[in-house]
Amino acid sequence: MKRFAYRGTVVLCLLLSACGGGGSDSQSTPNNGTDPGSSTTTPTTPTTPIWAAGQYAAEETLKNFCAAPRTGIDPFSNTAYPDKAGTASHEKLWLRSWSNRTYLWYKELSDLDPASYSTQAYFDLLKTTNKTDSGVAKDNFHFYQDTAKYKQQTQSALNSGYGIDWIYNSVRPPRQLTVGYTEPGSPAAVAALNRGSVLIEVDGVNFVNDSTQDGVNKINAALFPNKAGESHQFTVLDVDGNRHSYTLVSAEVLTVPVHNVKVLQSGNNKVGYLQFNTHIAAAQPQLISAIEQFRAAAVNELVVDLRYNGGGLLSLASQFAYMVSGPNQIQSRFFEKKQFNDKYPTIDPVSGGTLEPTPFYNRSIDYTTGRLTNQMLPNLSLNRVFVLTTDNTCSASEVFINALRGIDVEVIQIGGKTCGKPYGFYPTDNCGTTYFTIQFTGVNAKDFGDFEAGFVPTQAPKFATDIKGCPVADDPSKPLGNAQEGMLKTALNYVNINSCPVLVATQQAEDLAAAPRNHDGLAIRDPRTEYPLHDISIRLPIRE
Repeated sequence: MKRFAYRGTVVLCLLLSACGGGGSDSQSTPNNGTDPGSSTTTPTTPTTPIWAAGQYAAEETLKNFCAAPRTGIDPFSNTAYPDKAGTASHEKLWLRSWSNRTYLWYKELSDLDPASYSTQAYFDLLKTTNKTDSGVAKDNFHFYQDTAKYKQQTQSALNSGYGIDWIYNSVRPPRQLTVGYTEPGSPAAVAALNRGSVLIEVDGVNFVNDSTQDGVNKINAALFPNKAGESHQFTVLDVDGNRHSYTLVSAEVLTVPVHNVKVLQSGNNKVGYLQFNTHIAAAQPQLISAIEQFRAAAVNELVVDLRYNGGGLLSLASQFAYMVSGPNQIQSRFFEKKQFNDKYPTIDPVSGGTLEPTPFYNRSIDYTTGRLTNQMLPNLSLNRVFVLTTDNTCSASEVFINALRGIDVEVIQIGGKTCGKPYGFYPTDNCGTTYFTIQFTGVNAKDFGDFEAGFVPTQAPKFATDIKGCPVADDPSKPLGNAQEGMLKTALNYVNINSCPVLVATQQAEDLAAAPRNHDGLAIRDPRTEYPLHDISIRLPIRE
């Protein structure tokens, strides 16, 4: 699955799932009506709220009043769902009030009457339509997802599918999808579907050129199965041009965040390498193990492969940045400082706490309870790190880069321009849907956070978002972690000669690294691939 992504944050109170949803709510339940001839209590639907231009009802009078309330126990929190009988108007007007209060660019929202829109269609309109100076949409990260699926992805690290992370070269005819990697133990891995294989046919449909609605529907149904147990046929060309067909059965696939931990030699240098795919809680013990392995091997250089890392837990990014740099490099400086809209210059609008910078966390975190433990994290005490990047390197991955630059750790960027997402949000659940709307931006210890155009690797940096390094295309012809794979080979050469190889300093590579990206109008799309493994807003009650 291709990961485009978003940001999470660390704040003062406790919650792992959707912020503001799925837990306790300050409002009381509506009055119940009782049939005199029966012991059964029937909820009374409250009066339908009415839209009035420029007037915004308090969120607590609308929150969790649902047109189709959930019943029973939430399996992820083991508490009762907070839903109460309500109407679609309650849900839409809650979205309106919530957006007006917390959206970073709330002044740029049109105050539309929601009556003629569905709830999700109305939410789609609650974002700015303005563009950046470069002419791209200002807000490319506004979306929603079924809450149960969101919690499954982020809390249990499970995703429905085949365990394929696709490289989306083109989603319009002539289409091109290439296998980036497969998850260990997944249906794709068991079938030996290899990195670099190019998709040419799906369930008998010409994947490359079919432009019929029926063909596109069949392709989408196969690529994004609705449930486990679906069987679909995929035909690919491998890196040698050989044709192979695979019948894959969808399953609940466990996401393994960290792959290919190894120590490589480059000249006289011992180089630690790891492929880090997503900032989820399951990555914490894997990162700790990797850093301990590198310490034992006495590595003096580190390559972090973030090319497919679309983001995740900002708290985990802070921990990993500590493990790379260590206390002597960090000193008393912070990881990131959040900034909300002008209604909240000093207060976090979600937690209500005073705004404080996010520190570099030097201890492990119990991500079930959201608490810091007493376990100190290992560290490498490095003042230089190599990062391998593409336009799928987003959000928490970019904050990791920005935070290290803020404490004078030299970052050498190998690969392509990152996606450019200096913004974040608190995923918020209401009535079974989790909503993601941009609520804050952040800066590093040098007060820099303006990287909405992405970080760009270049041999001669000129701008604040230029990072010293080498523009190199992704090389799916070689396995990830292979010392001969294009990006990793370039990084190892740089370690040895302290400069980019002449081969990569071509205009073609420069153009590739600087090429703009457009997420709009995909012919083949799915919420999980467009804005997928979402950043969790974990709120810690304990702060350094």
